[in-house]
Amino acid sequence: MSLYLGIDSSTQSMTGLVIDTDEQAIVAEASINFDEHFAEAYDLESGVVDFGHGVVHGQPLVWVEALDFLFEHLQAAGVDLGRIEAIAGSGQQHGTVYLNEMAEEVLEGLSGELPLKDQVSNIFSRATAPVWRDTSTTTQCREIEANVGGTGQLLSLTGNTAFERFSGPQIRKFWQEEPDNYEETDCICLVSSFIASLLAGRLVPVDPGDGSGTNLMDIRTRQWAPTALEATAPDLAARLLPVTPSTKSAGTISPYFVQRYRMNDTCRVLPFSGDNPCSLIGLGLVQPGQIAVSLGTGDTLFACIPDPVVSEDGEGCLFASPDDTHYMALICFLNGSLAREAVRDRYALDWEGFAQCLKSTHPGNNGGMMLPYFDPEIVPHIPKAGVVRENLEADDASANVRAVVEAQAMSSKIHARWMEVPITSISVTGGASANEGILQIFADVHGCPVQRFETTNGAALGAALRASQGHHPEIPWPDIVEPFTQPASGFIVQPDPAAVETYAGLIPDYEALERRHQETIE
Repeated sequence: MSLYLGIDSSTQSMTGLVIDTDEQAIVAEASINFDEHFAEAYDLESGVVDFGHGVVHGQPLVWVEALDFLFEHLQAAGVDLGRIEAIAGSGQQHGTVYLNEMAEEVLEGLSGELPLKDQVSNIFSRATAPVWRDTSTTTQCREIEANVGGTGQLLSLTGNTAFERFSGPQIRKFWQEEPDNYEETDCICLVSSFIASLLAGRLVPVDPGDGSGTNLMDIRTRQWAPTALEATAPDLAARLLPVTPSTKSAGTISPYFVQRYRMNDTCRVLPFSGDNPCSLIGLGLVQPGQIAVSLGTGDTLFACIPDPVVSEDGEGCLFASPDDTHYMALICFLNGSLAREAVRDRYALDWEGFAQCLKSTHPGNNGGMMLPYFDPEIVPHIPKAGVVRENLEADDASANVRAVVEAQAMSSKIHARWMEVPITSISVTGGASANEGILQIFADVHGCPVQRFETTNGAALGAALRASQGHHPEIPWPDIVEPFTQPASGFIVQPDPAAVETYAGLIPDYEALERRHQETIE
C-alpha cells in the first residue's frame, strides 16, 4: 500500500488528505477549522484577525498548532502514518511569515517530547502574517511598479501587476513601517514554505507556483528577479531562499514527526506550493486548455496554458504550474463564499434554505442584478466595499440569493476572456461546489458542462498527487492524476439551453453595470 499525504493550509482551516495509489483511492480526510479550535485564544474571525483599514493578518502559531492537531486526527482516524511515503502541500497564496535568526537552529532541533507550538514560539520576527485578504498596500504597489520602470515592466517580468494581496508589497510595507523588525528578519517564508519547513525540520525554499504570486519572481526563468527584489526592500535577496523546483524533494521528514506520530524516517517532504496551483493539479489540469473554478472563501477561475500569457489590464494572474512545465492563468474574486455567506446570514438562512432560494427563482432573476462587493473586490478592482442592487429589492431573500450567484458566474465569464482559452467544460472544487444550484448557474452562464468531484478539497488532493509524482518522477503527470480526477457518477451538470440564451442577453447588461460602478468610484 503506497500512501501519500497532501496538506492544505487555507484561510480558515488546515486539511489533510491521504491517497492510496495502489488502490487508486482517497483513504482519509481530516480538517481542523481555525475558528472552532483557536478563535478565542487568537482573536480569530473567519480564520484571520481584521485590524481594520484593510489590514488582515493570520496567526502563524495557529497554523503550527493546527498541524499537530491534524496529525492527531489522522492518527485517531486509523491512518498508519508510518506507511506514508511522501508529503506535499499547499498554503493560502501570498501570505508572508517572518523568521528570525533562531529559526533554522530551532527547526533542526525539534523534539517529539513537546508540542510544536512550545518549541517554535520564539522564532518569529513578526508575530502575525499578512494574508491574501489584506488590501492595505496600494501605496506600496504603486511604488514597486514605479521602481521597476512602470506597470508594464512589472507585468512583463513577473506575469502580474502589483496586487495589494501579493507578498512583495506586503514585505515593502513591513520594511517601511517596522524597519527594526525587518532588520531582525533572517528569512521570509510564504505560508506554504513555512509549513513545509516545520515538516522537514529545516528551512524549505518557495516553489515557482507560489513564488509567482509574490511580484518578485521572473515568470520565465522561475527564479527571483533581482530588479523586483531591489524595487521592494533593501537586502531582500539575503532574506529569501532560492526558488526550488516543485518536484524536487526537500529531504526527509523531521525527527519530530517520527518520534511523536510514528512517521517513517524515509518519508520525503516535497516543497509546498500555493493553494491555487495545487488545485490545478488536484483537478487534473496538467494539459493546456483545461479549465477549473474553485468556489472557496474567494472564488477563482483558472486554466492550464502552455506559455506565459499576461492579462494586459492587470486583472488576471499568471502563475507557474507545480508540474514544472506549464503555466496557470487565474482570476481571483475576493467576494466568493464571503459574499454568499453574507447574503445567507442577512436573511437568516442555512445552506439548505440558500439552495431552496435558488430553486424558487428563475435564470435571469427578472433582471435583478447585484454587484456583491461586501469586501473591496480584486476583480474588477473595487477599492471600497459596497453592495449595489439594480432592479432588486433588498428585502427579497430569494432574489438576492440568486443575484449574488449569478453575479459571480457572469463576472467569471467576463473577466476570463484574456486567457484566450475556449471554455468547453469546467471542473469545480471548493466548499460551495457541493451546491448543485450554484453549479447549474455556472453551467448556464458559461454554456458548458460543469463537473465536480467526490472531494471538495482540490488543493489537498493536488498536494497528495504532487507527493506521489515527487516519489515517482518517472511516471508522466497525466498518469498520476487520471485515476483521481474523474468526476463521480451523476456529478456532471449540463447547461440548460434556454438559460444559456437568457444569460447571453443579460451578460452585457451586467458588464455595463460593473463599468458604471467603476467609473463612479474612480
